[in-house]
Amino acid sequence: MSVKPFKDKIWLASPTMHGDEQEYVKEAFDTNWVSTVGKNLEKLEQGICGYVGCSHAVALSAGTAALHLAVKLAGVTKGDKVMCSDLTFAATVNPVSYEQGVQVFIDSERDTWNMDPEALEKAFQKYPDTKAVIVVNLYGTPAKLEEIQEICRKYHAVLIEDAAESLGATFKGKQTGTFGTYGIISFNGNKIITTSGGGVLLTDEKDAADKARFWSTQARENVPWYQHKELGYNYRMSNILAGIGRGQMRHLEEHRIRKKEIYQRYQQGLRGLPVTMNPFLEYTEPNFWLSCILLDKGTDVTPDKIREKLQEYHAESRPIWKPMHLQPVYEKHDFITAAEGVDVGKDIFRRGLCLPSDIKMTEQEQETVIEIIKRCFKS
Repeated sequence: MSVKPFKDKIWLASPTMHGDEQEYVKEAFDTNWVSTVGKNLEKLEQGICGYVGCSHAVALSAGTAALHLAVKLAGVTKGDKVMCSDLTFAATVNPVSYEQGVQVFIDSERDTWNMDPEALEKAFQKYPDTKAVIVVNLYGTPAKLEEIQEICRKYHAVLIEDAAESLGATFKGKQTGTFGTYGIISFNGNKIITTSGGGVLLTDEKDAADKARFWSTQARENVPWYQHKELGYNYRMSNILAGIGRGQMRHLEEHRIRKKEIYQRYQQGLRGLPVTMNPFLEYTEPNFWLSCILLDKGTDVTPDKIREKLQEYHAESRPIWKPMHLQPVYEKHDFITAAEGVDVGKDIFRRGLCLPSDIKMTEQEQETVIEIIKRCFKS
């Protein structure tokens, strides 16, 4: 098979627009509702609630903003411990610092690459007064959510589910983002659907949703003049971006199916190589946001070799998230593992790679990507 550099770059994951989005954006312009109120916001929030199965959704400027408000709603204040997934993007854990809380990082397990319930239980034995837990569904794969739920109930901790990457994924038929007291999703440009930027806070508590909306609009009191009794934020999503989201929601299932096809094609095409795909539990259905590989131990080929070779051919791949306990900004924080001396997240980071997972990638282009990866093991 002849392999030449791609004429157009193959992206890891880029926005896929369909044209429907312009209909709702135009409506916002035509009616002059272009700021942080309007029909698009209301309809997007209603649509998200209907899809995931929660009572309230608050559309915000970013998934990070949603996490910040979830941390505030959980009552985290200065010095409070918050147990966080370790193998994740910094946006998951930074909001704890915004409220002067203290992160305790929990190692991953190998069945899903997500927070290890055994390590979480150990962490609670060490810090029984922990205020909250933030669990991530990494790369669109549901964590062991029921086990983590039960541990949080046992220790009376608030569960926040970071479903930024997992919109459309299910755990025993139930949508992710609904297992915690608060859940969040992201509409960043690389997610399964996008509003260019933005996110949503999910909750079944009306008072919490009302409070989040209040905080997100600078905590302005309901009086004729500008009066503020609390610190607020400029976090509300605009009606224009919500219009993009309404159009994208029409295509969420289509995107999810396409992502699964990409994962399965990699799984089949890479068979026989010393690699495995990012795993998931049999009773879950990931949204397959990113397809990833883990190189077998002892393999001479490194993730960087594959990444650099793909880059030569104009295809984007990316290292697995670097664990938070290895980040300079958090290296002094406690890190809890299930077994002494075993660091699962660090191992996944060192041996893993996120492959091109863009839904605009054609089948032929993906076959070329697979061939490039295969050649890395022949040279």
